Order: sequence, then C-alpha cells, then structure tokens
Amino acid sequence: MPKSTLFNAFERILKRADLPKVPIHSLRHTHAVLLLEAGADMKYVQERLGHGSIQITSDVYAHISKKIETDTMGKYKEYMKNVLK
Repeated sequence: MPKSTLFNAFERILKRADLPKVPIHSLRHTHAVLLLEAGADMKYVQERLGHGSIQITSDVYAHISKKIETDTMGKYKEYMKNVLK
C-alpha cells in the first residue's frame, strides 16, 4: 500500500470524526507511551517499534510521561522504606 493511501485515509477518518489534524506518526508515539505507562518493559517497546537499539527507544520515550515519573518515584519511596528498616 502506498504511504499516501494510508495518510489520506487517516486524514479522512480524522475529518469524519471531527478531530484535529495530527500526523499519523503520532499514533505510533502514543502507542509507545501508553505501553510504557502500562508498565511494559523498555526492551519490549523497542522490539515492538522496531528500533535498532534500546538506547534509541530510551532516548525518545523514557522522559516523556509524568505518570512514568510519578510511578517510578513511588516505587523508589516504597523500596527505600524497606532499606531503612
């Protein structure tokens, strides 16, 4: 399927749904962030996206979500409670 066919179909879907225009690549980005927020392993996300290395995935997505930051800090605080006992 030519890229233009996919892009045009996506644009028509957005228009019919009365949604703002967004690049189709944003679906891939959103999918990756949602996977990470759901607790998916970075290696899994790397393989799912087809990145050549986990470093690429990590550089792009590791800092992107407040939820990931909040969840990670919560885990760290819980861990530290046990360390300091």
